[in-house]
Formats: sequence, C-alpha cells, structure tokens
Amino acid sequence: MRRPDLLLLIAIWEFVTAIGALIGISAIAVLIFPEVIDPFIGPAIPGAIFGLSVATLALLCYIGLAIVGGIGLLRGKDLGRILSIVHATLTLFFFPIGTVIGILTIISLTRSDLTNYVNASSEH
Repeated sequence: MRRPDLLLLIAIWEFVTAIGALIGISAIAVLIFPEVIDPFIGPAIPGAIFGLSVATLALLCYIGLAIVGGIGLLRGKDLGRILSIVHATLTLFFFPIGTVIGILTIISLTRSDLTNYVNASSEH
C-alpha cells in the first residue's frame, strides 16, 4: 500500500516545528547567558534562570515528540500517528497558523483511510 502524501506533509510540519523549537531554545540560551552577547551585561537572575530552564526542558520534550512522531508517521507506525495527534493538539496553542494546521492534522490523522494505512503498515 502506497503511503498517503498527507502523512508526508504532516511529518514535514512536525520537523519544521521541531526546528522552530530549537530556535526557541537558542533564544533562551541568550537570555540565560547574556554575557555571551555583551560582556558588560551581568548574569541573569536566579529565578529567571530556573524559569527559562523549565521552558527549555518543555521545548526539548516538544522537539522529541515532534521528531519521534514524524519518523513514526514516515514509517507508518501507529505510535507515530498517536504522537502526531498529541503534537497537533499542542500545536493548537500557536495561534493562528498552528491552530489551523493543528485542527487539519487532527482531522486528517483520524480519517479512516489514514488510520487503515497505519494499521496495515504496523502489522507488517
């Protein structure tokens, strides 16, 4: 059975959002260590470092979810479909583009033809 093109588009979207989150981690690193950019700026406040560290951890989890979900979709695995639905649900918060793409992704991944393809691929 041929892989639907829609799965490829969804996987590409997941990889693009993973790259965006990686850029976000780079921005957080600049906020935590501003003296890298300008040596005359003092170190960040400890409370800010904790908060930004939690944000970095959340972004790392998001990147992992996006990459594993995307690879799972490309391989036709049911776990990839489930992780992609979770990723699409998180993408709903990125208003307005992420909301639209998240809704379309959830609708697409719950369609019977894509579900049947993934279930058929997972059995082999």
